[in-house]
Amino acid sequence: MILSWEVDAVEKKKVKKSEDEWKTTLAPETFSVLRKKGTEPPFSGKYVHQTAEGTYVCAGCGNKLFSSETKFDSGSGWPSFFTPVSPDAVLLKPDTSLGMKRTEVVCARCGGHLGHVFDDGPKPTGLRYCMNSVSLHFQEKKE
Repeated sequence: MILSWEVDAVEKKKVKKSEDEWKTTLAPETFSVLRKKGTEPPFSGKYVHQTAEGTYVCAGCGNKLFSSETKFDSGSGWPSFFTPVSPDAVLLKPDTSLGMKRTEVVCARCGGHLGHVFDDGPKPTGLRYCMNSVSLHFQEKKE
C-alpha cells in the first residue's frame, strides 16, 4: 500500500473563523459536530459503508485527512481508518468528557472535531480513527 505523505502548502495554512462565520458556512448538523464536538448516531452517517476509492477531507476546510486505502469496517457504526494521510493532518487531544478517558481527533488546519482514536484497530498501526461522516467530505479518485 502506498500512502501520500505530501500535504499541499495551502493545506498547512490555519483556518480561523468566528462562530458566526462557521454557522453561516456549515450545515447545522456539521456545525454541531465540527464546532461543538457533537456526535452523529451510529450507522447513520453516509460514509459508514462507503467503499469507493478516494480521499476523505475535512468538511470545514477541505484539509486532506484519510485515504480510502486505510478505511476498514470496524463494526462501530462510524467510518474507521487505521492512519491519517500524513502525520500532520490531524491533532490528538485528551478528552475526559462523559466520564471517560478518550483521545479526540481534530483537523490540524481548522481545529474541527472529527471523532476519536482508539487502540483497538487493525495492523499495521493498531489504531482505529473513529470519525463522524458529517465531519468529512469524500473526493472520489479520478481514473
